[in-house]
Amino acid sequence: MANFDSNRFKSKGQSWETPDSLFRILDSEFHFERDLCADEKNTKCHKYYTERDNALMQDWKGVCWLNPPYGAVGFKLKDWVKKSWLESQKHNSTIVMLIPARTNTNWWHEYCMTSSEIRFIKGRPKFKGCVHGLPQPLVIVIFKGQDKKAKLSTFELNESHPPQVETQAKRGVA
Repeated sequence: MANFDSNRFKSKGQSWETPDSLFRILDSEFHFERDLCADEKNTKCHKYYTERDNALMQDWKGVCWLNPPYGAVGFKLKDWVKKSWLESQKHNSTIVMLIPARTNTNWWHEYCMTSSEIRFIKGRPKFKGCVHGLPQPLVIVIFKGQDKKAKLSTFELNESHPPQVETQAKRGVA
């Protein structure tokens, strides 16, 4: 189980592996070519960048998966989000990232709200090595090249059924 402090939900570790069930669903849709934050034990793709490679200093091309460190020293979540947006624009790449929903931050509104799609996760996915899911809401943010019309949806992870996605259009939101 992750060791969270009682005040800020701060984890003592930063290498939490994405749940296979969540990744499989997304990989079947996007067919990822590279994992941008991984190591040899937790990578989800054949090609990946390690902490030593420092993905923030690399070019991201193609279809990339990103589950960044949420609070590691030297790496700020806003840096990963900004880099995702910039790389999708520069290389017309697709970056799919799993991050906390920090809707009260400037970077959320500057970058996430200009993404192609935001999928709010219903429930608490359990990361490998954890007994419980994170005590914060998570989202999947999708940056696709020049597409800047953030479509909002709900993503429900259910192991026995395909993901249930409720979009704005299905709810009648314009």
